[in-house]
Amino acid sequence: MAGASSRGQLWTLGIWLTQSGQEDAFQTAWTEFAQWTAEHQPGALEAYLLQDPQQPQRFFSFGPWESSEAIQAWRESPEFGAFVGKVTQLCDNFQPNMLHLVSHVEWRSNH
Repeated sequence: MAGASSRGQLWTLGIWLTQSGQEDAFQTAWTEFAQWTAEHQPGALEAYLLQDPQQPQRFFSFGPWESSEAIQAWRESPEFGAFVGKVTQLCDNFQPNMLHLVSHVEWRSNH
């Protein structure tokens, strides 16, 4: 991932709490939207979705971006609005964030 470990790199982070029983539907909707983003949204570099094994209704989505303008354009797109509208019916809570990288340590395998 070129440049993603550079100080100041912008990331989006979503913290999601799905309704009970909606975990699979949320994962499907998120993956479809992430694929749309990868194909149609300039400035998006990659995306991850993690699920908390201790609280399976809690998810974290995150990914690096080229610029704040790219994030803003993505969040203002009709597709983003449609996605948020769809998943808010599956979720009890959603916290969107935009963050910048201040430190990164890469571990190398000793094997």
